[in-house]
Amino acid sequence: MMASNAYKELDFPANPIDKPGYRLEFGDTFQDTTLDTNKWLPFYLPQWSNKNLAAARYSLPGHCLRLHIEADQPPWCPDYDGAIRVSSLQTGCFSGPVGSAIGQHKFKPGLVVAEAQPTLKHYTPQYGYFETRLKAVPIPGYMVALWMIGFEERPEQSAEICICEIFGDQMTAETSQIGYGLHPFNDPAISDEFYQDTMPINATHYHIYAAEWTPTHVDFFVDNIKMRTIRQAPDYPMQFMLGIYEIPDQLPSDSSETFWPKTFEIDYVRKCFKRVSLIAKTRKLTLCQ
Repeated sequence: MMASNAYKELDFPANPIDKPGYRLEFGDTFQDTTLDTNKWLPFYLPQWSNKNLAAARYSLPGHCLRLHIEADQPPWCPDYDGAIRVSSLQTGCFSGPVGSAIGQHKFKPGLVVAEAQPTLKHYTPQYGYFETRLKAVPIPGYMVALWMIGFEERPEQSAEICICEIFGDQMTAETSQIGYGLHPFNDPAISDEFYQDTMPINATHYHIYAAEWTPTHVDFFVDNIKMRTIRQAPDYPMQFMLGIYEIPDQLPSDSSETFWPKTFEIDYVRKCFKRVSLIAKTRKLTLCQ
């Protein structure tokens, strides 16, 4: 379960695009200077707020994605989430009409759709191997995460797979606490199972965080080392959520005087799936005859 000490002060190297035994299905290396809006929606759960408040602040220098919290950025959803500010991308969106309670990721009771959203399914996979390489933000009051939520065309299809969640106040030059696991929200088939493991890595450098989601379990990895197997799994399509969050009650008292923007840097996001061998295919066909 321990990551190599060799990468405390270095970037962990990127994995090859071609993962042995797998085929790439989705990937973004952010090599362009404009966001690929056929893959990403640059808003955070806009149905509970509106696209103006929920818009991500970001930049693309041509070799990575940078998500920002900027000094003049408004809270994303003041009616329901207070002063929290977010810059996040997602690969799908779904809601009911204004005034309804139909929408993705009901993060607290009583949510009502404020701005109806068209149904978008840029990328909503079911099962596979998911991987990112990113740098976290070592500042108290900030959190970065890559997670997946049910597309939620039915309310019970609402669980979360958190691939990584890293808080700035849980990082040092020697260690970083990595959160990962499953949250049920409104899925009665999933039990809450979430872990926070302290790793011997400096998460301000690039590190790799991954999950392999199967019909029976989810495996979680940091820098290609398996951290844990959770022996339950959602059984419906999910979408990526990739973002940085500013949490006001965790901010230092003098935070308003610090530099801007606060920046979360992502090298790539990928999803691939296992190739089925010719032997396995033949065996399956034989059993079906």
